[in-house]
Amino acid sequence: MIVAFSLAPSGTPTDTAAGTGDDASVHTAVAAAVKVVRESGLPNHTSSMFTEIEGDWDEVMDVIKRATEAVARYGTRVSLVLKADIRPGHTGELSGKVERLEGALDALGE
Repeated sequence: MIVAFSLAPSGTPTDTAAGTGDDASVHTAVAAAVKVVRESGLPNHTSSMFTEIEGDWDEVMDVIKRATEAVARYGTRVSLVLKADIRPGHTGELSGKVERLEGALDALGE
């Protein structure tokens, strides 16, 4: 499965190490989440709005849970947006879907 997700804290940081003001910026919280994802070893990609991660249900959801916990240090609540493509038996789709799209564009002369 591939899951695209986005996390954002709001409220006052619950951990004084998370800082206040600019130190508690959303990009710092997002960096904490992306660090968890990258350290997971699962295939992943981060863009300006979402992080995508590929693996089986349990391992992907475990990483998302840990990423959410990392962001929770930066606020009293966390917003989580998820979109999942659940396709059993398929792997390598994080890059495969993009490769097929690029091939289709090439075929159209784009």
